[in-house]
Amino acid sequence: MQDDIIFTLTDTAGGLEVADWSVTSSELGIKSSTPFEIVKKTLRGGRQEGSTLITIRSGRLSVTVIPTRGMGILRAGLDGINFGWASPVDEVVHPSFIRLGERNGLGWLEGFNELMVRCGYEWTGHPIVDGDKVYTLHGRAGNTPASKVEVRISREAPHRITLCGLIKEKAFKNVEFETWTELTVVPGDTGFSLDDRLVNRADYAHFYEVIYHTNVGRPVLEEGARVIGPFTHVTPFNDAAKPDLATWDRYRGPTRDFDEMLYACELAAGADGRTEVALINATETLGFSIAYHIGEMPAFSLWKNTDTDKQGYVTGLEPGSNYPYPLPVERAAGRLKTLEPGAEARFRMRFDLLTDKAAVAACAARIDKLKAGVNVTVHKEPILRSQTKA
Repeated sequence: MQDDIIFTLTDTAGGLEVADWSVTSSELGIKSSTPFEIVKKTLRGGRQEGSTLITIRSGRLSVTVIPTRGMGILRAGLDGINFGWASPVDEVVHPSFIRLGERNGLGWLEGFNELMVRCGYEWTGHPIVDGDKVYTLHGRAGNTPASKVEVRISREAPHRITLCGLIKEKAFKNVEFETWTELTVVPGDTGFSLDDRLVNRADYAHFYEVIYHTNVGRPVLEEGARVIGPFTHVTPFNDAAKPDLATWDRYRGPTRDFDEMLYACELAAGADGRTEVALINATETLGFSIAYHIGEMPAFSLWKNTDTDKQGYVTGLEPGSNYPYPLPVERAAGRLKTLEPGAEARFRMRFDLLTDKAAVAACAARIDKLKAGVNVTVHKEPILRSQTKA
C-alpha cells in the first residue's frame, strides 16, 4: 500500500533474514495518540535455539508471534494480564527439534505451548495410518517456519500495524499450499485480528483441513469459569467426554488425573455470518473471546484439559473447517473441503482480551443477541457426522 511503511524481516526467496530488530512510533516520526513499538528477538540455548519472536506493544496491549513456529501466537497481554497458558513445555521449541512422527505420531506435543497454533493445512486430526499415508497429530503448519515475514505500518491514523507471514506446505507429488497470514493491531485497541488466506498453487485440486487451536489458562480459567456462545449442538468427541456432559460449558479447578475431554460443537451466527465464543472467569471480571465466520469455519471444538497446574491447566476454543478426528473419519463424514487449482480459502478471526467487568458484560451482551431464539441440543453419544445432516 502506498501509505504503508513496510519492513521485510525474512524472505527466503531473496536470502534475507534480519537479525534482532526493533522500531518505535517515534523513530518512524508517527505521532500516534497511542505510542507503539515492534521488536524482533532471536532466542538462544536449549531446544529454542534459533526460534524468533516478534512482539507488538501498543498502549495497554501486547501480542507476541513466533515466525519460526508457523506464525503462531505465543501469548497476548492487556493491562499487564497475560492471556495464554502455562504449558510444561517452557521453551519456544524450534521445529528442527520436533519429530512429528515420534510418540506414535504425537511428537507435535513437544512444542505445544502457544495461545494460538494453526492445525493444518493438509490435515488436522489425531494420528492415524491410512493405507500408505501417515497422518501425525494436528498437521505441519504449526512447525513450519515462515518463508517471508513483513511488518506493515499505516502512515495514516489510526496507524494500523499488520504483521504478515507466508507459510509454505509443499511436497513433491502431494500438496502445494501457501498461506499468507496477517495479524493486525490498531493502536489503542484491546484486541487484535487475523486474516489468513490459504491458496492451492498446484495444477490439481486438493482437500484441506484447518483448526485454530486457541488455548487459555489462568487467570481466566478457574473453578466456576464458563464458556458462552450461541451453541446449537454439543456432542462428546468420544466416550471419555461423556461423564461431564451435564456441565460441558463449566470448568473444574485443577483436578489430578482429569486427563482431557473434548466436545464437537456447532454454533449459530448473526446476519453477517459471524459468531462469537468467550471464556469468562467465575466472577465475570476477566474473559477472552473469539469472533469468526461460520461459513469459513463451521466446526467448533471445545477442549477441556483441567489437569493440575503443573501438567497444563488449559482449555481450547477451536474454530475450524472440521473436527480433530483422524482424516479418514472426517472424509467419511463429508467435512473435508477442497481447493481447486489457484483457488483460495479465507479464515478471519477477531480476538478480544477482557480485563474488567464492563468489557465482559459487553461481550456477553453481543453473544446474548446471537443466542436469541437459539436452543442447544446436547447429544449423549459421540457421532461422527455433522449434527445438522440427516
